[in-house]
Amino acid sequence: MPPPLIERYRERLGTLEEGDPVVTLNEGSTPLVEAPVISERVGARVMLKLEGANPTGSFKDRGMTVAVSRAKGAGAEAVICASTGNTAASAAAYAARAGMRGAVIVPEGKIAIGKLAQALMHGARVIALRANFDMALELVREIAQKHPVELVNSVNPHRIEGQKTAAFEVCDELGSAPEALAIPVGNAGNITAWWRGFGEYGEAPLLFGFQAEGAAPLVSGRPVADPETVASAIRIGNPARWEEAMSAVTDSRGRIAAVSDEQILDAYHLLASAEGVFCEPASAASVAGILAHGLPAAEDREAPESVVCVLTGHGLKDPDTALGKAPAVIGCDPDLAAVEEILFD
Repeated sequence: MPPPLIERYRERLGTLEEGDPVVTLNEGSTPLVEAPVISERVGARVMLKLEGANPTGSFKDRGMTVAVSRAKGAGAEAVICASTGNTAASAAAYAARAGMRGAVIVPEGKIAIGKLAQALMHGARVIALRANFDMALELVREIAQKHPVELVNSVNPHRIEGQKTAAFEVCDELGSAPEALAIPVGNAGNITAWWRGFGEYGEAPLLFGFQAEGAAPLVSGRPVADPETVASAIRIGNPARWEEAMSAVTDSRGRIAAVSDEQILDAYHLLASAEGVFCEPASAASVAGILAHGLPAAEDREAPESVVCVLTGHGLKDPDTALGKAPAVIGCDPDLAAVEEILFD
């Protein structure tokens, strides 16, 4: 079993202090999987970084192990976050692991059931706010300023330090960075972290960030007051890491683009049915993006021949969407002939 993420990359995690405990669930070391069907469609080598293989089922665990370890080392007794789901699940799990209290504020009715179940089972106090994520984040930032609790959203610098390790892993496995990285963009912390990680390894792939059309403030250049998309994990109208994300895309000579919910769901289904990879809808935005927009060349670079698509969360996070997209279950009497008719019709 690989050592915990902090132990593998401690010398590169500049925000940890000597003596900080390691609060870990053995996160990281997620698979990098070839995608032959998508590769053929795109005309380039496509690889999938399966971040849903992290302990709570999303990439958030990379940042949370560092953020909660630092919070524990600093003497904090509780952590708090606003969340569309994955941060809530991860914060609750790592708080439980650390023996700390956890609290999360989520938009009412806008969180996938699998993520809500995780946060509740890990013992976090969950508040369903009658507002969107952006308003929830404003509230938790105020709470963290007034009370002795650690804010563990991606505005926390320790989160970005942990999340950049995904770039380290890809470079270590491939021997260098891929020519391009495709990644979903919501609150924009992850694309910021990947670019930092590549930079620290002396690499500079093209970054292609993809937002949902109904929640695409970085594409339109202005906040979205009421973001809407089936991809709940990126249903964010005013990203906290807006400037850093746009700097990363500009510096890499990449681009930010939008994909429709239909394109996201088509990619979501394609990944599961053709590649055997079940991710949550927001994750599929990275694949939907390269299918819809291709892999364009930069001013001084040819079109990339290899790309890693980041799949940020596991499909079991959002079973309702999966059941709505999947074929219906077929009822049958306990009769061999009837079963055979269904199977071989």
